[in-house]
Amino acid sequence: MIEPIALANGLELVDVSVRRGRPPWRVSITVDTPSGDGRVPVDRCASVSREVGTHLDAEDLIERAYHLEVSSPGLDRVLAREKDFEAACGFEVNVETRRPLEGRKRFRGKLESFEGGVAKLRVDGKLYEVPFGEIARGKRIYDITPADFSGRTDARAKDAKAR
Repeated sequence: MIEPIALANGLELVDVSVRRGRPPWRVSITVDTPSGDGRVPVDRCASVSREVGTHLDAEDLIERAYHLEVSSPGLDRVLAREKDFEAACGFEVNVETRRPLEGRKRFRGKLESFEGGVAKLRVDGKLYEVPFGEIARGKRIYDITPADFSGRTDARAKDAKAR
């Protein structure tokens, strides 16, 4: 029900989660642009939220009071689709598996490659191969540097560093 709404707004559905517990439940939806750059205008998120909320209420799909949030991927970018993993190659990621692989469920390291549905992660010098179907959660870890706070574009920051 959510994916057609995202597509009608020119976006792709990345992830949906429902956190149950004491009301209100939290329904979190992550959408992205087709290019995967994370630059989703706030008005597009609001439009998706209004439409999804209307459908959820009309079809009575959430049995309790809920809070709906629609957002784009942020600094702790969720890796939910194969194309998300492909785009995160070369960066540090956190991955949690559905069941233990080689005695562990949590991996934090550099995503070396993602090919044929297998993520190759270098963790503490060791290479692990994690099939996409075994991944319960994945997030890219953003490495914050002083350049992020300088107010300069990447090109200007590199130019200033070169001097």
